Amino acid sequence: MKIGIVGLPNVGKSTMFNSITKAGAECANYPFCTIEPNVGVVAVPDERLDKLAQMYNPQKVTHAIVEFVDIAGLVKGASKGEGLGNKFLSHIREVDAICHVVRCFENDNVVHVDGTIDSVRDAETINLELIFADIETVDKRIEKAKKMLKADKKYQTELDLLEKVKSNLEKEIPVRAMEFNEDEQEIIRDIFLLTSKPIIYIANISEEQIENSEKQETVNKLTEYAKKENAEVIPLCVKIEEELSGLEEEDKQEMLEALGLTESGLDILIKKSYELLGLMSFLTAGEPEVRAWTIKKGTKAPQAAGKIHSDIERGFIKAEIVSYDDLIREGSMANAREKGLVRSEGKEYVMQDGDVVLFKFNV
Repeated sequence: MKIGIVGLPNVGKSTMFNSITKAGAECANYPFCTIEPNVGVVAVPDERLDKLAQMYNPQKVTHAIVEFVDIAGLVKGASKGEGLGNKFLSHIREVDAICHVVRCFENDNVVHVDGTIDSVRDAETINLELIFADIETVDKRIEKAKKMLKADKKYQTELDLLEKVKSNLEKEIPVRAMEFNEDEQEIIRDIFLLTSKPIIYIANISEEQIENSEKQETVNKLTEYAKKENAEVIPLCVKIEEELSGLEEEDKQEMLEALGLTESGLDILIKKSYELLGLMSFLTAGEPEVRAWTIKKGTKAPQAAGKIHSDIERGFIKAEIVSYDDLIREGSMANAREKGLVRSEGKEYVMQDGDVVLFKFNV
């Protein structure tokens, strides 16, 4: 699963990407220093694994992961090929969700492509380019549906839906903010529209803005804007996150405490991004390894078993499950079993986040 980090040039995208992945993408105070997308795989912070590791003392601890892609900065007119527009749009098509970095801080030493700080204008610039690209895609699909309609009347449903989508896009409403029934959702998924991708906004603020909420007017405006599409805004000082990412764990905790924070903004972002993709983790625990396995919400037990190995899914018999909270409270699997907290679940069981599982199978 990939999350694309987007934003206008010089908003802190690549610095944030470096902080997340420590991958060393080039950072420079000029547009388009990120020409090809940089890709970084990061672990999803999960305190549950730390607790299970204390219980089992495993040889290995493996976290769930999220892939972040740092995509080249976009400018007005990208949908018509301006700047690196065509490349930008093709890279966006390849990600599952969007992390949109918006500059909310003043700094005369960092050039803004439009000369002034305006969080809503900047967010709209990118969203409008994605909307324009989607209108072009929908127009092509409408033409195709009209031709197919001559041979088969069933295309009328698709044509009606496409025209409704186009009408909303022209009102600057992204597809993710529109409502569809199940049949319509299937058609929309098949078109791969850019504005259908879930989005999370990062308000890049200064250290001064962290300490003084009255100076977060630009963040508040962005939050109001994001509400229209039920999107979340995470205020985050990219400069501080860069410093934190270079520290050892003990020093990092000291710095967070000094700032009055319980966890870093990037840890919050990674967790939120995982949720944004509709993902969750089930856990396996033993002396060889304590591990978080990534599945889509709503996954049933045999398909979850298939994440470990296809043979386990094929020969699935049952899943022995205890909730993480019950296991930690009781102190061991044996104690949880004694209290009747370990359940035996079959093929129709829908996995829950934090299930600690032992799969039984026969191949």
